[in-house]
Amino acid sequence: MKKLVVLTGAGVSADSGLATFRDSGGLWEGYSIEEVASIDGYLRDRGKVLSFYNMRREQASKAQPNDAHKSIAHLEKHFDVTVITQNVDDLHERAGSKKVIHLHGLLRQAKSEKDDSIILDIGANRIEVGDTAPDGAQLRPNIVWFGEPVPMIETAAMEVSSADIFLVIGTSLAVYPAAGLVNYSPTGIPKYIIDPSVPELYNYDGWSHIRKRAAVGMPELSKKLSELYND
Repeated sequence: MKKLVVLTGAGVSADSGLATFRDSGGLWEGYSIEEVASIDGYLRDRGKVLSFYNMRREQASKAQPNDAHKSIAHLEKHFDVTVITQNVDDLHERAGSKKVIHLHGLLRQAKSEKDDSIILDIGANRIEVGDTAPDGAQLRPNIVWFGEPVPMIETAAMEVSSADIFLVIGTSLAVYPAAGLVNYSPTGIPKYIIDPSVPELYNYDGWSHIRKRAAVGMPELSKKLSELYND
């Protein structure tokens, strides 16, 4: 069974009603990225950042997987699939994907402000200033913000480097280090991009670009791949 690695970004969840921030003039739900998606912003105003992520967590809990999520999960019938996502929702899992690496964390999780290993599944519940982890430290979202290291990036790079087929879906490839994962894909393997815009790739050699929204292009590609590689 061939190994298929899928790198997904915000465009995959857009058709589920979850906002992307790079299409909105640098604002995200009315907030600047620096305010609510950086460690400096959090340290300046914990209350504002917690409130923002409480809102996002509630939105994500009400969202449903769309045809892109479902088509990616369906590929597990024909391939050994690993999903690497920049998204912090759990729509891949709810669509049925079994192996999902979350580069930027998960909205439904909270962690200790002092100990990254203390992680709690809180579902759609809120985090308020004064809510504490078992170690007594303030709880914060288990989200990787700008200015913080990406702990799963090496694991993700190893997955990409061993792929037989590589898909990039719904990402502008503008956020590093996640965008750098494309450089680990083996030479000569089939590589596909699904995105209406042209992602920031310095070398398009060997890539097939499907210029459609993820929820439209992914079902088409899933069908094509299943037919091409169905054993």
